[in-house]
Amino acid sequence: MKLLVVYVDLVFLSNLIIDGAVLLTTAWVRGLKPKWWRIAAAAAVGAAYTALLFLPGAGWLLSVLVKIALSLLMLLIAFGFGGLQRFIRIAVAFYGINFAAAGGVIGLHYLLQSRGGMWDRLWLTDGGGVGIEVQYGLASVFAAAGAALLIWRAVWSSRKHTERTLGSLAEVTVEIGGRTARCTGLIDTGNRLYDPLTRTPVMVAEAALWSGELPEAWIEALRSGDVEGLLARLDLGGHVWGERLRFVPYRGIGGRTQLMLAVKPDRVCIERDGRRSETSRVLVGLEGGTLASDGAYRAIIHPSLLEGDGSG
Repeated sequence: MKLLVVYVDLVFLSNLIIDGAVLLTTAWVRGLKPKWWRIAAAAAVGAAYTALLFLPGAGWLLSVLVKIALSLLMLLIAFGFGGLQRFIRIAVAFYGINFAAAGGVIGLHYLLQSRGGMWDRLWLTDGGGVGIEVQYGLASVFAAAGAALLIWRAVWSSRKHTERTLGSLAEVTVEIGGRTARCTGLIDTGNRLYDPLTRTPVMVAEAALWSGELPEAWIEALRSGDVEGLLARLDLGGHVWGERLRFVPYRGIGGRTQLMLAVKPDRVCIERDGRRSETSRVLVGLEGGTLASDGAYRAIIHPSLLEGDGSG
């Protein structure tokens, strides 16, 4: 029997590079900017798993459950959790990129083969070498390539949607009473919300950004949409933000007029593409829940704040 020599260090290094490339592509598709050490650590876990497969008695590592658990662990290390919907979208992109890459490799390998099957021999090591012949037809290759193209198309569509969203993002800094809150905001060109009395533009931000200043009962009322009930029992003079608080009417779903609790900040600064806009003529409406399910942004920016209409 022919002796087969496997260099585990080369296997580890090659898989480290491949896993790192797939994770970086996933980050690119989803518009994420993870720290480099997180990507390196996740790729190292995947590469270590591949190297462990060459140990005697490691056949159980090839089970589907272990593979799925390992891939999810890699994603957690690389990108964190950040909510179930966000994590699912990252996982779909990750698996889609893997399947597309695998389909492309299979198709390229088939085209470069001489006469015969897809692989002339497939060797397995489990206490010894075993050679078996595998037949892989042209129809199977086309099916795999077609599935890879469909998956990649879905992943690419997701990327284009992410690019459009990223193009409308800006960094927001809000200063209220000496407290500074920073987050990413979405520029909503359709947002034309103004305070009807002063014509002051209103941007919207998650109330959780000021969880230390706002009573928990207020945040719960905002989360449940009971702003009218909050107004009825609110003691404005008893809170440090009492003179800053406003109630802004707006039309909600179905055309029904609702109230939004807003606060008058000292200053709002918006940075985008190296440009900086700063204003004090703005109200910050408080949203009790989350504005983006994946946490991509935590504020909705009024377009006039970038046009200079709200400067002052």
